[in-house]
Amino acid sequence: MRTRSLLIVGGITLYAIVVRLFFGVRDLQGFFAVLSLSFLFCLPAIIGLITVYFFGNSDKIHNWTYCFFIPWVPIGSFMLLTLLTGLEGWACWLIILVPMLITASLGGLLGGYLKTRQHNRTHVLTLLLLPFLVSPIESQFATPANTYRAYTCIDINAPADVIWRNVTRVRAIPEAQDKGWLTRFLGFPRPVEALLNYEGVGAYREARFTNGLVFHETVTDYVDKRKMVFSIKAYPHEIPAATLDEHIVIGGRYFDVLTGTYELEKRGPTTYRLHLYSQFVLHTRINAYASWWATQIMQDIQNNILQVEKLRSETNS
Repeated sequence: MRTRSLLIVGGITLYAIVVRLFFGVRDLQGFFAVLSLSFLFCLPAIIGLITVYFFGNSDKIHNWTYCFFIPWVPIGSFMLLTLLTGLEGWACWLIILVPMLITASLGGLLGGYLKTRQHNRTHVLTLLLLPFLVSPIESQFATPANTYRAYTCIDINAPADVIWRNVTRVRAIPEAQDKGWLTRFLGFPRPVEALLNYEGVGAYREARFTNGLVFHETVTDYVDKRKMVFSIKAYPHEIPAATLDEHIVIGGRYFDVLTGTYELEKRGPTTYRLHLYSQFVLHTRINAYASWWATQIMQDIQNNILQVEKLRSETNS
């Protein structure tokens, strides 16, 4: 019985790996994509259904808790294998894990229902083809492109000219000053420095991060000691392959940062509020969900930079 269970879980995991490999073939990305409803929802639902249908005995399939949670076993083994083989990165899995687990659980409940109704096994097995049939249909519909804004601010007790000097040009940031807990947890590059050739419209600013990530910024609006707006461009070909997961690479197929804005607001005799917000765009079919994660990541990066600028301005260092 134990050997049979291991074979079932192993077979389902192998099926998931095959689907992932197939959906990752670049020449087929016009019809198949990993960040699609077919892969993120259809695949885990099938995994959950097949797991309960073939794994559960007549006693267990009447237990909804069992049907809900047992599909997490092959999902977990699928996740582990993709991490070990480098098919997916930790950050990408953290983002997609919750919807995949929930969808797998719903599939498990359906699998339990089908087994109680004694549906034909061959008919159930044909459902394994569903992701391959649904994805080409899904690809005929345009992927939505939505723009979002990540807003952050911090209060600084320092003269405006000192604050602005630390805003326009950010000197090398030692690792000890890095407070970006979320990006560090996800393994994202951390900010290193920002260089500006001059202060004014048309100026070029280069924001450098670890692992070769560079934001190329052009100032589009400038009011000295009050406001600086800049366009942002990251070129995927400049970013080393190991820096970011291919599905969340900046400037890539799914995610790009558009603009950044600094605004300095006087709040008291010696206190200023420094605002920093950015605009970014998502090209996925799960924008409503992915935008929450993207906003958290952008806010973490921005809060990290704001804290460095506050520290240096208040200590005049």
